[in-house]
Amino acid sequence: MQLLLTDRLACPRCGPAFGLILLADKLVERRVHDGVLGCPNCRDSFSIRDGFADLRAPPRGELGVGLAGAAGEEIEDASRSMALLGLVGGGGTVALIGQAARQGAALARELADLQIVAIDADLQSWNDVPGVSRIVAAPGLPFFSRTLRGVVVDGRLGTHLIGEACRVVAQRSRVLVVRAPDDTDRVLEESGLTVLAREPETVVAARG
Repeated sequence: MQLLLTDRLACPRCGPAFGLILLADKLVERRVHDGVLGCPNCRDSFSIRDGFADLRAPPRGELGVGLAGAAGEEIEDASRSMALLGLVGGGGTVALIGQAARQGAALARELADLQIVAIDADLQSWNDVPGVSRIVAAPGLPFFSRTLRGVVVDGRLGTHLIGEACRVVAQRSRVLVVRAPDDTDRVLEESGLTVLAREPETVVAARG
């Protein structure tokens, strides 16, 4: 996990008003390999093991099966996401949720100044990739509100996560929903975003 990402993280249990404090056991070239993220409000802690951060609120239990599958990448989908999110350079943080997490390595290569956060349970078994932070999160997204430059969310994960994606994107930033359910437009618009483009099972919206 990239060290700078900790500045964006909020407590999964207490919500976006409460940040997390990192206690790193192993830190190499500004990447956290092992450690704990602690909340000063609820006193809960969230582990980082082999670069993978478990940011699930209790009850945690065993990790289930995600949508990302075995290690690999989707270069063509990454190029498409980059275009639909309007990413042409500069810094910031982009989250890729579900199967979209497979685009992380390709996006990191194309846009080296971005922090890429790949979010899916399957990523626990993946190796670290430069520029990509691997996490799992539940029930929402563990980021401060209106701080991310873009989010790609797999609509199969439900409208709750689509709403969370809307909450965390900054002004003039976009949410891309792939495999979008029928009520995606409603969720986006009720969250204050404007729908910019719509294709079969794909919707792009922006915070004005």
